[in-house]
Amino acid sequence: MKKTLIVIDMQNDFIDMALGTKEAAQIVPNVKKKIDEYVKRGDEIIFTRDTHGENYLETSEGKKLPVKHCIKGTKGWEIYEGLYVDGAKIIDKPNFGWPNWHKENLEEVEIVGLCTDICVVSNALIIKTQYPDIPVKVDSLCCAGVTPDSHESALVTMKMCQIDVI
Repeated sequence: MKKTLIVIDMQNDFIDMALGTKEAAQIVPNVKKKIDEYVKRGDEIIFTRDTHGENYLETSEGKKLPVKHCIKGTKGWEIYEGLYVDGAKIIDKPNFGWPNWHKENLEEVEIVGLCTDICVVSNALIIKTQYPDIPVKVDSLCCAGVTPDSHESALVTMKMCQIDVI
């Protein structure tokens, strides 16, 4: 069975730049270890990048979250140093969830990354909706939310939607 690790938005702006948090910085070693496990087994790895243009503040999201972040081509948009591995696929997504997971032919999925309460939960639910019969799990030790409370709330939501939270 093809196992896929999806690393959501482990970008500089979410770790230690524009929207960084200490919780996001603390999960980096756990995420690196998880990526290394998948590499060692020869499993598939997909990274997503939150991707915005210079006009971000004029967008619907930018009006609700008026902090410029993950502007394509900037340092903040890049995958955090030491996490990307050769051969991994990168998906640049313009909003919280990537609607085209069905093109990936997923069989078993594990999701890690940022932010648990926004992009992780969005993508987990999209995948579970597109692939109701495949195992989808989220490693809670490899995720961080905007706040610790919202992280926990997102984990509960995912559990309620039959996503395995480990």
